[in-house]
Amino acid sequence: MTHDPFVGRTIAGYTLQKAVGEGGTAEVYHAQHPERGEVALKLLRDRLAADPIAVKRFLREAEFGARVVHPNVVRTFDFGESEGVYYLALEWAPGEPLESFLNKAGTLAAPVAARIVEQLGGALEQAHKAGIIHRDLKPANIMYDPEAQQARLLDFGIARDAEIGAEERLTRAGFFVGTLQYVAPEALSGELVGEQADVYSLAVIAYQMLTGVTPFPGKNPRELFQQLLTESPITLNQANKALKFSSRLEEVTMKGLARDPGQRWKTVTDFTRAFVEAATAEPEKKGFFSSLFKR
Repeated sequence: MTHDPFVGRTIAGYTLQKAVGEGGTAEVYHAQHPERGEVALKLLRDRLAADPIAVKRFLREAEFGARVVHPNVVRTFDFGESEGVYYLALEWAPGEPLESFLNKAGTLAAPVAARIVEQLGGALEQAHKAGIIHRDLKPANIMYDPEAQQARLLDFGIARDAEIGAEERLTRAGFFVGTLQYVAPEALSGELVGEQADVYSLAVIAYQMLTGVTPFPGKNPRELFQQLLTESPITLNQANKALKFSSRLEEVTMKGLARDPGQRWKTVTDFTRAFVEAATAEPEKKGFFSSLFKR
């Protein structure tokens, strides 16, 4: 078993106890702080510490996270550099990634999906008020605690400041950022996107929670890319033959998935309100998750 040189080490007052996750640019540890208690400590990978662009992106993520204060956003405590290591300390959020929860649950009752959308919508609304577009909203970037029925947004790694000038961009023109199943079609050109890109991603998550699948059936990135640019998403009532939704819930969700931003809900608040209203008006469907999360 490979020894992790960071486990047991104290960085900026945070004592690292075990590795809990990793990505292409950073590793995440469960850590303890004498005043803050449990935290998630994100460390920029050693090989990137000498790359000024990678460092700037990492610190920008921390700065954006610190600017968005909301009950449904994982709180950013602290960030900086200590002994040559760039770190980001985050609140330890109970639960699991929404992605994992949905893999087990399959589909959620409409009122349960509505509560999650309402919480995420509030978090995104606060981000947008702070001038931040998330751009990478997906179940893997959402912590969900089933017991408390609380969803919390995290990972502002590719978020952008809505007011930033083109000269300050850290993403090259012509390259899109995000995850294809959840990214808005207008982002595929690599151009700057606005609040409606987050509306689209939230609508995809809502669709997935209701049906168990995402709106396009592409089996590989090339197929998905082409479908996003040229095809309409599968309608809500065609996605899962075992399920039937009201015409209003389908209308609200599909408007959130419109390829043309001009045909989409204008703000995340508009979409959230309409979705919650339609979803909570749905007739209750029998099933395990329907009864488990009954009001």
